[in-house]
Amino acid sequence: MRLFFILLLFCCFVVISCSSQNDNPFFSDYNTPFGVPPFEQIKTEHYVPAFTIGMEQEQEEIDAIANNPDPATFENTIVAMEKTGKILKKAQHVFFNILESNTSEELQNIAKAMAPKFSKHRDNINLNEKLFNRIKTVYGKRLGLGLNTEQKTLVEEYYKDFQRGGANLPPDKKDKFRKINEQLSLLSLKFGDNVLGEINRFEMVLEKDDLDGLPESLILSAKEAAKEKGYEGKYLFTIHKPSMIPFLQNSTRRDLKEKIYKAYTNKGNHDDDLDNKAIVLKMANLRIERAHLLGYKSHADYVLEVTMAENPENVYKLLNQLWKPALKRAGAELKELQKMIDTEEKPFKLESWDWWYYAEKLKKAKYDLDENTLKPYFKLENVRQGAFDLANKLYGITFTELTDIPIYHKDVKVFEVKESNGAHIGLLYTDYYVRTSKRGGAWMDAFQSQSRIEGNKYPIIVNVCNFPKPAGDMPSLLSLDNVQTLFHEFGHALHGLLSNCTYPKLAGTSVPRDFVEMPSQIMENWVTEPEMLKLYAHHYETDEPMPDELIKKMQKASLFNQGFATVEYLAASFLDMNWHTLEETTELDVNKFEADFLNSIGLMPEIISRYRSTYFQHIFSGGYSAGYYSYIWSAVSDADAFAAFQENGLFDKKTAASLRENILSAGGKENPMILYKRFRGREPKIDPLLIRRGLK
Repeated sequence: MRLFFILLLFCCFVVISCSSQNDNPFFSDYNTPFGVPPFEQIKTEHYVPAFTIGMEQEQEEIDAIANNPDPATFENTIVAMEKTGKILKKAQHVFFNILESNTSEELQNIAKAMAPKFSKHRDNINLNEKLFNRIKTVYGKRLGLGLNTEQKTLVEEYYKDFQRGGANLPPDKKDKFRKINEQLSLLSLKFGDNVLGEINRFEMVLEKDDLDGLPESLILSAKEAAKEKGYEGKYLFTIHKPSMIPFLQNSTRRDLKEKIYKAYTNKGNHDDDLDNKAIVLKMANLRIERAHLLGYKSHADYVLEVTMAENPENVYKLLNQLWKPALKRAGAELKELQKMIDTEEKPFKLESWDWWYYAEKLKKAKYDLDENTLKPYFKLENVRQGAFDLANKLYGITFTELTDIPIYHKDVKVFEVKESNGAHIGLLYTDYYVRTSKRGGAWMDAFQSQSRIEGNKYPIIVNVCNFPKPAGDMPSLLSLDNVQTLFHEFGHALHGLLSNCTYPKLAGTSVPRDFVEMPSQIMENWVTEPEMLKLYAHHYETDEPMPDELIKKMQKASLFNQGFATVEYLAASFLDMNWHTLEETTELDVNKFEADFLNSIGLMPEIISRYRSTYFQHIFSGGYSAGYYSYIWSAVSDADAFAAFQENGLFDKKTAASLRENILSAGGKENPMILYKRFRGREPKIDPLLIRRGLK
């Protein structure tokens, strides 16, 4: 494979030298409906030439701006920068989306080869002294230039980015800064590849006698998965969550639950070629070094400076405000579960891998409700249509499936999004099924962001999830958690689709980390509302809507297990902050550091942090370092914002119009708190969140 890759790169550069750019789709406008990427024409060998020439082109454009003899103005400096790098950005949008959602060894090798080159290219721009001086000039006189709010924000964002990107460093420190960025980019890729490798290599192959307690849909999926891998007549379970979580919830085999759960919670922690402990420590130390170079005490101080939280103290204040009541509630939940176990013929002490099973059992006993009762009403296609119907009721927009659009995988669907008057808004790609070529989790991204800087560029958005595939005659049936995930990512998609900005740097989801989750999380609030359930929760066999009795059971159980869910999330948030508030580089033991800290805050052994350090992709390969708290920070505003709909009507168009205008369409044009106060009339209150989680 190494030889193949060397030959691949050589061929790519031969292509460049021969100037055979005509057959590379990245070098011309896409001749496709709505200008989507022509996926069937894009080949692996097209990426490196597009990246290489794209970087050269952008560097020439940047040099022209930096060396412009005319005085620096908003147009010839800031706007000019917004127009640079078209080829590079076009190729990167496609490559990184495919790398995450449909990867291959060839793509991973290209990513590793290009990571230091991308890092160097970014630093060449950010550390360009002449360019920064022009930006600084425009920034200094921005208040007297007659700029509108969006333009003024754009100037300020560029100035901050360059300042934080090392522009003020002396030459010797700039060299060190470059090396750190290059190392971090490679380590981040390696971390993510290792996690995916761990997920894909674990297989628990079972016999029919091992399946006691499992629902039919899960057994069918496991049988299909085994057949695909050549285990004819067997049943395959993996640590992909659509396989693992229902196994933990339903299997009566405690030994097998322990096996699969420990495999999941020890990803990247086996002292082998996929081990991530050294990467975690190296990345933490490099981030400390970079923070010190830039004049910050810690990486968290550096990251949080440009967020709503502003500093680590404010993050800890919120986390601590929730931690004690969440821990208390989780402790009460634990007692109930243990009490149930104590009544069994052979009682034992509950362990972390037992929690899901006994929580389901207790929910059944208390509310006559379990996941297997709900799943038949959550057929994937119905849930997706429910999200579309909600957007239609709130904003009047429509979603029409297109079948003549290029796609990058057979599982992908494409929808045209229109205003109520038929005006085109953009496209939404959905890619929902789990597969080995896709990283874990769920996310939203864009093949093209909305902007108006050079004519209207309509957004091309993608939602990616890891839901169970249909098996045999059984469609993809979602858990309630899956349903909430679909609505969550759809909320991100709406943020990108309904963007109404001039400049791409500020469009769509280009907002602080601790605000970006608000438009996504607010969508989850509708999932279990009775009026909403009647729209989409129809039985996959009979098409009958979910009965009122079952809806009432769901509502009664809405606070069930919230202590557990909140504690495991907060533990991960604390762990993230603890790594990134370190002020000096260290050679600590990663596992001991993690365990000592979680013990110090009182995390009960029966609950494991939602993410352990060695597979915490959000913070070591996903852009959320010192930012995992963002979900709970945004939850304060999303709960408060949804309260406005509860006050005015679940589908109140006036409230929805205000949410769209002031938040979804505004992107990063203004400070998030200003935008929120414009929508709500005040700052968000924490009470709705505490009530929603049963903590008050």
